[in-house]
Amino acid sequence: MPYPPPQEPYEPRYEEAQAEEVVERTHPRIRIVRTVNALIHLVCAVFALVLAVHIVLVLGEANMANGFAHLINEWSAGVSLGLRNLFTPDSAKLATFLNDGLAAVIWLVIGAILTDVITRIGVPGPRRVWYRRGYRYH
Repeated sequence: MPYPPPQEPYEPRYEEAQAEEVVERTHPRIRIVRTVNALIHLVCAVFALVLAVHIVLVLGEANMANGFAHLINEWSAGVSLGLRNLFTPDSAKLATFLNDGLAAVIWLVIGAILTDVITRIGVPGPRRVWYRRGYRYH
C-alpha cells in the first residue's frame, strides 16, 4: 500500500534568503580617536603607577641604592609635576605620600579630561541644542 502524498502546509513555505555578508566598519576618525585616547590613557596611567610604586618604596623604606628603587625614584621625580615640595610635613614618608599621591591623582584627572575633550571634538555625535529657561506670561 503506497503512502499518501505529502500535504501542503497551512502557511506558504518560507524561501531561504540568500546570506548577506554584513561588514561593520568603524569610521576612520573614530578609530583614530580611540587610538589616541588609548595612548593618552596608557601614558597617564603609567605615570600614576610610577608615582604609586615610589610611594610604596618610600613607605616600605626600600634601599634607594638598589637599581630598581633608584630608577623608580628618578622617574617619579620626572613625572611629579613639580609637586615634590608642595607639602612639607616633618615625616619624609608623609611628604612623599601627599606630594606623589597628589601628582598621581592629577595625572589620572589629566588623562580623563584629555580623552573626554578629544572624544567630544573628534567623534561626530548628535547636535547639542542648548535651551534657556524662560517664562512666558500671558
